[in-house]
Amino acid sequence: MKEIKKDQLNIQIHEDRPALGRAAAEQIAAKINALLAQQELVSIIFASAPSQNEFLAELVKKDIDWSRIVAFHMDEYIGLNPDAPQGFANFLKDRIFSKVQVGQVHYMDGNTGDPQGECNRYAALLAKYPVDIVILGIGENTHLAFNDPHVADFNDPLVVKVVDLDQDCRLQQVNDGAFPLIEDVPSHAITITIPALLEAKYAYAIVPGKFKADAIYHTVNNDISEMFPSTILRKKANAVLYIDEDSAAKLTY
Repeated sequence: MKEIKKDQLNIQIHEDRPALGRAAAEQIAAKINALLAQQELVSIIFASAPSQNEFLAELVKKDIDWSRIVAFHMDEYIGLNPDAPQGFANFLKDRIFSKVQVGQVHYMDGNTGDPQGECNRYAALLAKYPVDIVILGIGENTHLAFNDPHVADFNDPLVVKVVDLDQDCRLQQVNDGAFPLIEDVPSHAITITIPALLEAKYAYAIVPGKFKADAIYHTVNNDISEMFPSTILRKKANAVLYIDEDSAAKLTY
């Protein structure tokens, strides 16, 4: 494992996806337990993407008092069949929430028929349970959650909002194997905004794989701007970026 730092962002480069998953789970579980020693509840936002698979598989093995965890996810498609495996709530149910007994799990609902009302409901929950830890991915277009470059706002006044998904974001869902065709990918989603994500005390971004090499290059090397939303992680205190040799392939270090 190699470590570098860019601005405030700590970057760990691991040999491969399994090594990354083990290290991230070990370190994040330790932080969860340290917080549980200080407070009654720990509030966590989870990302939902194949990039999280190895990490989540390791995290559920850790000795954590899950009954004191308040869990959120950061985005959800609008109008997808509620039973569709591509739904982010369903992804997390399968990977973690069916395997450990979490005290509270708050799911976004993209099928209420009132997306704005769902944004307001979820924002109120985030206000009730201020976030301690956010566990992120980074998109191929450098999005955080579904804050694609054309809708990303580092000073967003909203906590949760409705967004349209750009072409690169929708194509990533095909590259990830979630959908067979780009036409099958929903065009709109609900997402937690960037300032709300970064309100968390601790941020951990888990980003393995060759398809993320360009995104990691931009995250580390480009000017901090909404053109490359993930660059904002370099201004976040207590932030760690976990990458593997594939996603780090275009970095020089």
